[in-house]
Amino acid sequence: MKKVYLIGTGTNGTGSLTADAAKSIEESELIVGATRMLEPYGDSGKELVNEYNPERTAEAIRNSKAQTASVLFSGDTGFFSGAKKLLPLLDDMETVVLPGVSSLAAFCAKCSFSYENMKFISLHGNDANIALEVHMNRYCFFLLDNNNTVSSVCLRLLKYGDGFPKLRVYAGSELGYENEKIVSGSIPDLIGYRSEPLTVMITDNPDYLKYIPSAIPDDRFIRNKIPMTKAEVRSCAVASLNIPHDGICWDIGCGTGSVSVEMAYRCPQGTVYSFDKNEDAIVLTWDNTRRFFCDNVKVLFGNCPECLEEKPVPDAVFIGGSTGKISDIISLVYRKNDKANITATAVSVETLAEATDAFRKAGRECSITQIAVTRMKKVGSYTMPDAMNPVWIISGGKKCSE
Repeated sequence: MKKVYLIGTGTNGTGSLTADAAKSIEESELIVGATRMLEPYGDSGKELVNEYNPERTAEAIRNSKAQTASVLFSGDTGFFSGAKKLLPLLDDMETVVLPGVSSLAAFCAKCSFSYENMKFISLHGNDANIALEVHMNRYCFFLLDNNNTVSSVCLRLLKYGDGFPKLRVYAGSELGYENEKIVSGSIPDLIGYRSEPLTVMITDNPDYLKYIPSAIPDDRFIRNKIPMTKAEVRSCAVASLNIPHDGICWDIGCGTGSVSVEMAYRCPQGTVYSFDKNEDAIVLTWDNTRRFFCDNVKVLFGNCPECLEEKPVPDAVFIGGSTGKISDIISLVYRKNDKANITATAVSVETLAEATDAFRKAGRECSITQIAVTRMKKVGSYTMPDAMNPVWIISGGKKCSE
């Protein structure tokens, strides 16, 4: 049986190898890795394969006559590493994983940061949620690439909320090499900064949000004349959806975007798709999601259910407005994902009947809750109750046959 070492080389090639890793490479007949990883072994007399694709790496090891091989990965094998994809492809071989010093550990050491509470975000080929993560975490660590640079990330952050005026940004390029460069500054300081491809970044946000908002006060949203789901109803409706942290959410009839915002806070690694056929509502939702740092919300104009067909499969769906098409919407959602959580609201008996009938036609049980909210307001020298219209919350449940 062939023996394969999966080795994290750290941030400085041979200079940051552990003793175990160096010994394993010395014992190997075959070394596989990217060009930069192989450079120190050009005169070693060993078989060298310039490859980093997992499938082709596994094939190269199988086709080689070598009985021992080392596969080299930059940084650490357990931190956004190709080792994760390669390991299952070598299940017929003996494998040994040897970790290295990650770019996270190296850069935090250089900046005197502890990283046990740091949020890790890879932008290698990804369009991650940047602003919301920075808003919700004191420290964020970013792996950047050619498209997601220090400058582009800072530009994106500047567009959300108050623009993070107290945020401090640290960027490090070519860590461990002769041309290593480390800079720091505010967001405006680093807009226009030209970073190298091998760059990492840390944000330090002293004003980070320390809780997940619920029942955000109505007056914190820009409203104009667009109807809005009130705070107390919004909180109960969103809670009923059990939104996963990396979930896909739909907000149908988004109005002001107040529900979209509270959905977004519950899926910081996911995406909220907000739909409305009213152009004013689309503009308002966009303004409110930016106001609350929610860069994980995509605001889309269109009629439902027609515009839903090609959208990503949802985990949670809120229906705040359906213009008589709630049955078609619910049917489409369950066709795409029969485990999706769906919640609708109704202020009239007719809409309530329409929603319950839609769940019945879909073969689902549903729970119905009526919320009657009374707030207090000042009237002259008195404090008086101010009752709002009751609202029904209708949530889809298990299949009727279960």
